[in-house]
Amino acid sequence: MNTVNPVYRKRLWQHRVGIALSVAAMSVGVIVLLWILATLLINGFSALTPALFTQTTPAPGSEGGGLMNAIVGSLMMVGLSTLVSTPIGILAGIYLAEYGEENKLAQVTRFVTDIMLSAPSIVIGLFVYALYVANVNHFSGYAGSLALSLIAVPVVVRTTDNMLRLVPNSLLEAAFALGAPRWKVAMLVRLRAVKAGVVTGVLLAVARVSGETAPLLFTALNNQFFNADMNKPMANLPYVIYQFAMSPYDNWRSLAWGGALLVTFSVLALNILSRTVFTQKVPN
Repeated sequence: MNTVNPVYRKRLWQHRVGIALSVAAMSVGVIVLLWILATLLINGFSALTPALFTQTTPAPGSEGGGLMNAIVGSLMMVGLSTLVSTPIGILAGIYLAEYGEENKLAQVTRFVTDIMLSAPSIVIGLFVYALYVANVNHFSGYAGSLALSLIAVPVVVRTTDNMLRLVPNSLLEAAFALGAPRWKVAMLVRLRAVKAGVVTGVLLAVARVSGETAPLLFTALNNQFFNADMNKPMANLPYVIYQFAMSPYDNWRSLAWGGALLVTFSVLALNILSRTVFTQKVPN
């Protein structure tokens, strides 16, 4: 190809400008991310002491204390929401992938799922408050788990649906040729072929709900004391971080930085895990 050609030179310069702008945008994003992580490390590393994991949140103006009740509360609510949202999301994703083009119910389900993916989390929190909390007249960990489940389900559904659509038709046709029924092909062939991608979707859903604050304001609220009864108000890291970060006490603000560091690096670890260990390889 003649490099003197003006059309070629124009396209080459456009290509170089596009690459330069892309690299510049990526660099800005990476710099901001590193800045956030560095700030969290500088301010929150000093709070990572054994007391942070073994003591409950302190009273106003007191010294010491930790975030044990908030950590346990978050783990319990996120864990329960994962147990609820995972089977529902996977089964709904299988239904959409298998019957999504054959009936209107599947199309409506996909449409509603897309709406829930973009719905503000505070709206979901208000919905659970009106549906559950206002009727039982008290906040609880179950209400918080319900709100988190409503946020996680659409993520699992869409990820499962998209991954199942990547399975080649030749693999499905081979299973049908052997006389396998459709449900068995869907569960034992199609789902198994993309199980790593489905696990990735579950991990991404967990990472998303781990830092949600707004839904828990209307459902689980908070509890200064340790509580393992999910039918009562429960402490959780996002709310405690919000409360302590806005307080005038240095001790509370230090604990807020420590909690923010825990949440950030937990979510970061889940994202790295989902994109490295569970990287999906679609069969040919």
